[in-house]
Amino acid sequence: MRKVAAVCAAATLTLMPAIAWAQDAADDVADTGDTAWILISAALVLLMTMPGLTLFYGGLVRAKNFLSVLVQVGAIAAIASLLWVVCGYTIAFGPVGNGWIGGLSNVMLNNLGNVRVNYTVPESAFALFQMTFAAITPALMVGAWVDRARFGWTVGFCALWSLLVYAPVAHWVWGGGWLSAAMGTLDFAGGIVVHTTAGVSALVVALLLGKRQGFPRTLMLPHAPSLTMAGAALLWVGWFGFNGGSALAANDDAASAIINTHVAACMAAMVWLVIERFTVGKPTSVGFATGAVAGLATVTPAAGFISPGAAIVLGTLAAAICYPMIQIIKQRLKIDDSLDVFTVHGVGGITGSLLVSVFLSSALGGTGYAEGKTMASQFAAQAVGVGAVAIWSAVASAVIAVLISFLFPMRVSEDDEREGLDLASHGERAWEFD
Repeated sequence: MRKVAAVCAAATLTLMPAIAWAQDAADDVADTGDTAWILISAALVLLMTMPGLTLFYGGLVRAKNFLSVLVQVGAIAAIASLLWVVCGYTIAFGPVGNGWIGGLSNVMLNNLGNVRVNYTVPESAFALFQMTFAAITPALMVGAWVDRARFGWTVGFCALWSLLVYAPVAHWVWGGGWLSAAMGTLDFAGGIVVHTTAGVSALVVALLLGKRQGFPRTLMLPHAPSLTMAGAALLWVGWFGFNGGSALAANDDAASAIINTHVAACMAAMVWLVIERFTVGKPTSVGFATGAVAGLATVTPAAGFISPGAAIVLGTLAAAICYPMIQIIKQRLKIDDSLDVFTVHGVGGITGSLLVSVFLSSALGGTGYAEGKTMASQFAAQAVGVGAVAIWSAVASAVIAVLISFLFPMRVSEDDEREGLDLASHGERAWEFD
């Protein structure tokens, strides 16, 4: 009997690692294909920020401010990423409690689940993917204040903004907060969370900063439209990860989102060229790039919910609405939103977010309404979401901008503005010619 017991004990000890491994394998239900797609999508979204956004914005400014745009975008992406790890993720996607911010159990990305709830990817991969969204969103706002904002103020403002505006709104819409849970507001990839927050906040900052010297009398032409085209191309490709990755799986939803993203950008870019042909006489490269980005921003909130036909309609509307809005903001209202952040990202994102309620209809090829929802009730949910986020973004941005200005003045001196921020703020020139 003793020999039998000894043999059984030895066999048990021998098999324990295998049993434990089998249990871990049973618990680990992450899909390797889905995980790989999310990791690739995270890289694509980071490609949108650096170098895509830097080149897109950099080419649009005057040569003396080119480097300053690159440094601002890079620094914002860096500080936003660090804050995301420290506490941004847990504010946005921590355990749902009161519906306003997430629980704080995931500070420093601690206590992440093996697999993100309701999905088949590790929560670490999900946190990484969402970190790239947190990095690019405040960086989008740079276009509103190029040529005149101080570097220290820019970094301080965007750091606080990412915690007080972006992270809470992400929780409201994507993290199980009150807009998604109570209202049923939909936002597939960021029309509200990314483009509405950044666009509205950028407009507020542009008003607080005031106009550039010479605006609107002096013509401030882009110094390198070729770089803007290159940046737009990188944004376009990276947007496949932005929207396609938001399916959080390598499946039909991701493929549909990418198809819709592409055709909306194509249609918006072509319609923008047609509008330019009849308004300014010639289609321009900057117009093509701007139209494409407007189409991308407009389709983003709806990308995974609608048909390709609806995406083409959204692309058409993106150009038809955003183009005249640029003229209204700059020429009629005299607001110096320098690189059209509000009129392209804000207006585009809001338009797409509201029209989700229309093109979600299964009769129009959409995925259909949730139980108990109709077109009218879904439109109301979208309007409440857009309105609440726009108001919070505007008020919070104004308060943050003023608070940070006590530490760092918002605007450079007139002499520094004339000299250019490359030299005045960073002591470098983008281009040195003998």
